[in-house]
Amino acid sequence: MPYTRRQFLRRAAAAAAIAASPTLVPGNAFGIGDKPAPSNRVTLGYLGVGPRGLLNCREALGCAEAQVLAVCDVWDHVLQRAKQTVDGHYGNQDCRAYVDFREVLARDDIDAVSIATPDHWHVPMAVLAAEAGKDISLEKPMGVAFAEDQACRAAVRRYNRVFQYGTEARARAGCRLACELIRNGRMGELREIRVKAPDSVPGGSRAPRPVPDGLHYDLWLGPAPWRPYSGSPDNGPGWYHVYDYALGFIAGWGAHPLDLLVWAYDAHEHGPWEVEGTGRINPADRNDAVYNWDVRIRLANGVTISYWGTGVPKDEDPRLAKLNNYAQFIGSEGWIAPYYNHMLCEPESLAERTLGTDAIRLPHAAGQERNFIECVLSRQTPVAPIDDAVHSDMISHVADIAIRCGRKIVWDPAREEIVGDPQASRGLTRAYRAPWSRVMT
Repeated sequence: MPYTRRQFLRRAAAAAAIAASPTLVPGNAFGIGDKPAPSNRVTLGYLGVGPRGLLNCREALGCAEAQVLAVCDVWDHVLQRAKQTVDGHYGNQDCRAYVDFREVLARDDIDAVSIATPDHWHVPMAVLAAEAGKDISLEKPMGVAFAEDQACRAAVRRYNRVFQYGTEARARAGCRLACELIRNGRMGELREIRVKAPDSVPGGSRAPRPVPDGLHYDLWLGPAPWRPYSGSPDNGPGWYHVYDYALGFIAGWGAHPLDLLVWAYDAHEHGPWEVEGTGRINPADRNDAVYNWDVRIRLANGVTISYWGTGVPKDEDPRLAKLNNYAQFIGSEGWIAPYYNHMLCEPESLAERTLGTDAIRLPHAAGQERNFIECVLSRQTPVAPIDDAVHSDMISHVADIAIRCGRKIVWDPAREEIVGDPQASRGLTRAYRAPWSRVMT
């Protein structure tokens, strides 16, 4: 396993201490009981410790191979709650709290960061983390523009970082089995894919309001355009539906079933795609992301993808109608639908078909954070790697662009470009406030 400079120096210093005075080396330097020695632990910083980020942090606290050294958030009360959680777990105050994530990235004693901020911060933080030599666990979705996804992938490759995409379901046995059955053709010849996700929420006033106490608003905005505070963020879900900060649930919730689509089927290998769809946008609302979307994608091999947040097909199976998200793969001999930790299929006997020794198998993971920590130590590829994250995210981006253009677009997934439509292509990028524009150039 290749070492970083810091890991090499740490091991060298430990070896010198043992040689010079073996009786004075504390027992925990070698690892006591189930706790590994410090040189075999991953030191972590958590950037964004609201509900999702704190949940990820708690999972890491349960891993003996991990040590959380830093938490960071622009809401003071959120930050203090996270610090108290970590300090309470370890029984000390070794974890430091930061408002500015750049101070975490500047620490030489942190190996990796987990990013669970609002969406518009995902990629800029990830790129800067890669430049700082940190491995990265990034919450879904990736970027608010597809060019961000490309920049993140380039940085991960350039700096040879371990990257985990936080869609969670790949660590769940039911989803893995469903995707293995699909990859091995257990439902026959694939004909259609249907993807369902919860719809975005319109509404909200743009009228300026006082910035809440304890919110560092300018740093919260970061690369997004400046606008007066109008109730978003409110330490709740409102920002998910504001286009400056996110694409809405077409990406935010859709990332879950779209990631399972990519795990089960290589749609990016069957281009070009014809993409068209409808959706509603209320530009006068604070929440101006697309909602009530209904998108159709036709792959070059004839397979169609239907993706909606409303207007479900009349022939939706009643069992699927009870779910708020899934990816359904319809073939000549039946269908299989993975969702979160489970799968449904028709006929039910499809789930009983065994996979032979020569079958395509997908990687196992005991848990999202645990898999990331294990891969930081081993330098192996996590269960949700950067390439799959890009392939998943591109679906929501081209869907959003087609809706906003109001016409069919042609997407070349191999070249990662919209064909023959310069106006639509402008939707692949965003403008960024200084000084954050440097990150994306």
